[in-house]
Amino acid sequence: MLIETPGGGFAVEGEVRGKRLTLGVLAGLAGLYAQGADVSEADVRHLIQSSGARMEASGGKLMGDQTIIMGKKGAVLPKTEGQRAYFDQLKAYDLVFALGPAGSGKTFMAVAHGAALLQKGMVDRLVIARPAVEAGEKLGFLPGDLHEKVDPYLAPIWQALDDILGAEVLKKRRERLEIEVAPLAYMRGRTLNHAYIIVDEAQNTTKMQMKMVLTRLGEGAKMVVTGDPSQIDLPKISDSGLAHAVRLLGDLKGVGVSTLTAQDIVRHELVARIVRAYDNEFSHAQTDPKDAQ
Repeated sequence: MLIETPGGGFAVEGEVRGKRLTLGVLAGLAGLYAQGADVSEADVRHLIQSSGARMEASGGKLMGDQTIIMGKKGAVLPKTEGQRAYFDQLKAYDLVFALGPAGSGKTFMAVAHGAALLQKGMVDRLVIARPAVEAGEKLGFLPGDLHEKVDPYLAPIWQALDDILGAEVLKKRRERLEIEVAPLAYMRGRTLNHAYIIVDEAQNTTKMQMKMVLTRLGEGAKMVVTGDPSQIDLPKISDSGLAHAVRLLGDLKGVGVSTLTAQDIVRHELVARIVRAYDNEFSHAQTDPKDAQ
């Protein structure tokens, strides 16, 4: 495929199917740029992987009405088919379970959506919970106040919030308790009204912890439970409350379940290959009779 820019425009030469796909990708990139998105290599990669026909049908605007929030680096947009379906569920349901591998955007999308609702005044606060498995949820022996004890476990979420809101806005909202740290051990007995709650790394919650945190939902509240079932750090994998909750509650009215895959990974391209390799190895071990002996 050859792309030239004579006289300031551009010309695409090659076979018909390739030209259509190339034009669709370029139109998609132009659409993202026009919306203020911080266009990355991942955007190019996923636009190429998308259907050329679908891109043409939508005028190259794959995600034209999917903006979550204008972050400090530009518009935050779903970058893949799976992320767009996930975002639709975030808008449609009060409780969403998001399952997927590292880098698939399950936590970042939840944080971006929660930050958008907070900025629009649709919720009063953003509450973030994450099990501190390494500390056994017993954080008292760690030095410092609550934030200092828990922040190391929440570093990915704080990074996402900083990327979206900026350090100054994040600091002010934390000081006003509009963005709150809430480890699972501190959520018992609370009712969270008009809040957007993110339960991250939920594969490391026990079944009873999961029940406890899900029943914190109060009036006007929404909750997103994210996790990777392949990365359970509990002593007994069968104790994980995430898969149990999805199996038990997934068909309830008002509950959404979104499953992201390696196709939705928007980190370094190699991460998707790594995830697929581990998934294939695990699948082989499950089906190979020799491994069962």
